Amino acid sequence: MKLRNMDKIVFKEETHPNKVLEGLNKLRLNNSFCDVIICCGGKEFPCHRNVLASFSPYFEAMFTGGMVESREHRVTINEVEPEEFGMLVNFAYTSTVEISTANVQALIAAANLLNVIPVKEACSRFLELRIMDEQNCVGIHLFAESQSCKTLEQRSLDFILDHFSDICQQEEFLSVSVDKLTEILASDDLNAPKEEIVFEAAMLWLNKCPTRRQSLEKVFELIRLPLISPSYLHDVIESVDVVKESQGCQKLISDAKHLLPSCQTACSRSSTVILTVGGRNDYGFDIDDVECYDPVTKRWKTLQCLPEDVISLGLVVLGPALYTAGGTSYTGCHNLWRYDPSHNSWAQMASMHMRRNGLGLVALGGYVYAVGGFLQKKLVTSVERYDPYTNTWQLMECIGMPEYRSRASVVALDGLIYVIGGLGDTGEMHHYNPETSVWTEVSSMQEVCHGPAVCTLKGKIYIIGGQSSSARYERLDKVECYNPQTNQWTMCARMKKPHHMPSVAVVNGQIYVLGGETTSDYAERTIELYCEQTDTWEIVGEMPYNRHLVNCVPLRFRKDALAQAPDKKKKLAHGKITRANLNR
Repeated sequence: MKLRNMDKIVFKEETHPNKVLEGLNKLRLNNSFCDVIICCGGKEFPCHRNVLASFSPYFEAMFTGGMVESREHRVTINEVEPEEFGMLVNFAYTSTVEISTANVQALIAAANLLNVIPVKEACSRFLELRIMDEQNCVGIHLFAESQSCKTLEQRSLDFILDHFSDICQQEEFLSVSVDKLTEILASDDLNAPKEEIVFEAAMLWLNKCPTRRQSLEKVFELIRLPLISPSYLHDVIESVDVVKESQGCQKLISDAKHLLPSCQTACSRSSTVILTVGGRNDYGFDIDDVECYDPVTKRWKTLQCLPEDVISLGLVVLGPALYTAGGTSYTGCHNLWRYDPSHNSWAQMASMHMRRNGLGLVALGGYVYAVGGFLQKKLVTSVERYDPYTNTWQLMECIGMPEYRSRASVVALDGLIYVIGGLGDTGEMHHYNPETSVWTEVSSMQEVCHGPAVCTLKGKIYIIGGQSSSARYERLDKVECYNPQTNQWTMCARMKKPHHMPSVAVVNGQIYVLGGETTSDYAERTIELYCEQTDTWEIVGEMPYNRHLVNCVPLRFRKDALAQAPDKKKKLAHGKITRANLNR
């Protein structure tokens, strides 16, 4: 057999690393070739020095730096709990570790000490995406600081700033140090509907402990008094005894009263805006425009366009990011896109298992749920769940799922996913419990409709607008409110205009309704505002152009990021809606 000298290949066995780890772990469990015993909390862990040094810089320095431990057969470690140390040793030999609410803090501390970065980062993501809420985010932030978990530290601080109105009354917040309080109050990204809430939070903290009064002026100077209404400034703030007794506070109040209105913008904080995505214009064209509307300034900004033209997609906010999924056309789509408001950019994530058009997308318990939809006129009767922690989708078990859920109204509330209506003109409502996988029917709407918007406010579900199920298919201005506690529906004040397939967002405790179809088959550009306290509607603005099948959500933007976005110019567009591809 004659061989040419230049013939060669490179062979790589993909399973070899796992097989080596399996072999090393088997040797460890049989105590074969183990050359060191780690003593921790009264327990002994026979190991191989080279394995420990290869996965932990802590052990690498210990065994290769000429330390006494490099020559000893038994090495004692006191700063780590034995259970968590055992988990890290197991990780070294198997590349897997089970993280839970019970062990995550101790595991981070152990991984931080031993400098096992992958486990430390995995625990940080677990805390952020699975555990963090309004009750514990301050504690998580302080813990992240103590363990030098920089990403978790920043994400938890962002969460505190984003949900400040709810967090400022929690016991964890009222127990923070003055330095941490001033860090929070000084931030441009602090999200409060009005500066009066910031003042009230500061006073709650000051009144928590008498010794804190000495920090009054340090805290008071961080309240942006020019943003507070003159009546509140005079009637409330100036009447507080400790404020009246402080010359420094009095000077700050005097300066605020004389500050020009034009200077108020300079001291403003971050903004919660209404972000609109996609839709269809008057001429029947699907669009990829992404804009945001500031309810305070009533200005529109242009953002980075969607990577594809879509309608009937799902849209939801989870943490600091926005996700869009599905939609598009007759053939449906399974794409998932993530929008980062800090960088005004889109990134494609893992695709859904099923193509879905007209789906519902909600966030619940740190996951994104895709519910129902249709594909080529066939209903998709399934639910799947996206895990941002692993960037994977999982098809969920569904017991008793209704079969008519295309373009249904979907919303999450108190651990349940509620689904109302959909194609088929049914007013039935069901909720899905992800913990039990069971669908349960509850009370139906008073008036059946198709294509309404849905949102939650103060523990209740609001169904807004839509189209009647009668032969005339009237566009509706009605609003129904569902109370889960009583399982009853009530009618609310009607909107100023009918809206079929509008979009809705809740900002600062008020409901904004955008776009949709009007009575004359025209797309609408009107923005209506609902005040729950007075049960009244008013028209407060317009979209840049007529649009329906648009999606919108409230999203917080950093002050600097929003300032960089260009203003959106209005388009003069009026024309009858093209329906040829409406139900593609």
